[in-house]
Amino acid sequence: MDVDTRLLRYFSAVAREGNLSRAAEGLFVSQPALTKQVRRLESQLGVRLFTRSRAGMTLTAAGQALADRVPAVLAGWDQALREARSAASQAGRVLRVGFLAGAANEATQQIIAAFTRRRPGWRVEMRAASWTDPTAGLASGDADVALLRLPFPGQADFRVEVLITEPRYVALPAGHRLAARDHIPFRDLWDEPFVAAPAETGAWRDWWLAADEREGHPVRIGAVTDSGQPDDWLAAIANGGGIALAPESAARYYARPGVTYRPVTGISPSQVGVAWPPAADTDPVIQDFIRCCLENKPPHDIENPT
Repeated sequence: MDVDTRLLRYFSAVAREGNLSRAAEGLFVSQPALTKQVRRLESQLGVRLFTRSRAGMTLTAAGQALADRVPAVLAGWDQALREARSAASQAGRVLRVGFLAGAANEATQQIIAAFTRRRPGWRVEMRAASWTDPTAGLASGDADVALLRLPFPGQADFRVEVLITEPRYVALPAGHRLAARDHIPFRDLWDEPFVAAPAETGAWRDWWLAADEREGHPVRIGAVTDSGQPDDWLAAIANGGGIALAPESAARYYARPGVTYRPVTGISPSQVGVAWPPAADTDPVIQDFIRCCLENKPPHDIENPT
């Protein structure tokens, strides 16, 4: 029987947390999506893995037996996958750098140039990822290293160095009633419809909706874009689908007619980091890239406006 390793990861997270909500938050997926995947695994195996109650998720005897084995299985699979892909990358002298729109910045070309000077004959392959993969290939092994917006799912499992800290802005339709303001308190945006990432991105979506900074005020979703590509996101805003929080640098990179950016006060800043798996701590090529990131990061962080 073939079982998707993703199902095992979901199972392991629920077994570890004993709670669907906490597990879903850590995985950056929605709770209904996680519940569906756990049931799918139970159906494939033909056994019940959890007993469910108000107290949480308790492992059955079959579930405990599986939980005892799964971490080693996943660790072994991940290591084998990384080694195979790394070997292919090394043979081709290609460094695979995953990134999300907005995580690559004005220093990226300087970083790449510094790396190719340090590693003659090597090529950097930049791999854009959608919002449905906020690790930009790190979790799957499709990227050797990644430039990411923090926080990202499973961040505790990776090494991270912060490169940029910058305030969050809001992207508004140009004719919006707040578009003429110099600064906008976040509280004034609470009742606005927002353009959001897909629900299955869970806590990733919640962070960009600032769900934890609304003092319990509910979020209104006006539109959902699932590609993570700037053109789709900007079109949804310009066409009146809603507004969206964005890093300050988006105002430089993604300016377009019909969309206005304004600084937002009373909200936490955004960060960009370079991230890599712990196994790469001894990989000289990846470590050279990380050094280039740190040596060529923007000269100063931009503090959040007050």
